[in-house]
Amino acid sequence: MGYPPLEDLLPRSNYSIYKLVRMASNRATELADGKSKLIAEPSMDKATTVALEEIQAGKVVLDEVAEKAPAPQKKQQEESAPVKQEAENA
Repeated sequence: MGYPPLEDLLPRSNYSIYKLVRMASNRATELADGKSKLIAEPSMDKATTVALEEIQAGKVVLDEVAEKAPAPQKKQQEESAPVKQEAENA
């Protein structure tokens, strides 16, 4: 399988390619350092692909995007709280 389509990923980063690259890079580094995967069955074992799939699934979000989203119910938040990445000023 290939990478997730860019059209699915850009909304997750406020349509900023730079922020998307930073999100994927930071998450891939975390995965390479041994953090657990947030999705059940990634299509590949490569850290960058897993990071992009996690972003596509909404498991990794920017702080600025997370703040605008409605608060999830407490039970959902405990089960699958997304990892927040700090937004960087471009």
